[in-house]
Amino acid sequence: MRILTNICSDNLSQSKQFYIDLLGLEVKYDSDWYVQLCVPDNPQIEYGLIQRQHELVPKEYQHPPQGMYVTFVVSDVDSVFDKAVALGLPIIQAPKNEFYGQRRFLLKDPDGCLIDICSPY
Repeated sequence: MRILTNICSDNLSQSKQFYIDLLGLEVKYDSDWYVQLCVPDNPQIEYGLIQRQHELVPKEYQHPPQGMYVTFVVSDVDSVFDKAVALGLPIIQAPKNEFYGQRRFLLKDPDGCLIDICSPY
């Protein structure tokens, strides 16, 4: 089994650069309608971006995301937060220790998806 998350995007280039700059993901596949990113040292961990208006996306799902978020677990949440601030990204919540043993911050990606960046503490 393989699980791949795909996020709909209005601007593939901008979204791709967001994940490359913030998390260091690498491009595995790149076209004018779909981009597949991966973790550099584990290319089986993939994250896809698909053009929101593409024919493969049903019309009723061609709207900004709601009621979901994507979590990326990193080794040092504070260094990723510092990078996000330096890049001028829209922070929703600054890093804080949560009751379940994770330190996390929240931000919004270029397509309106809520992104949770966390590390165990």
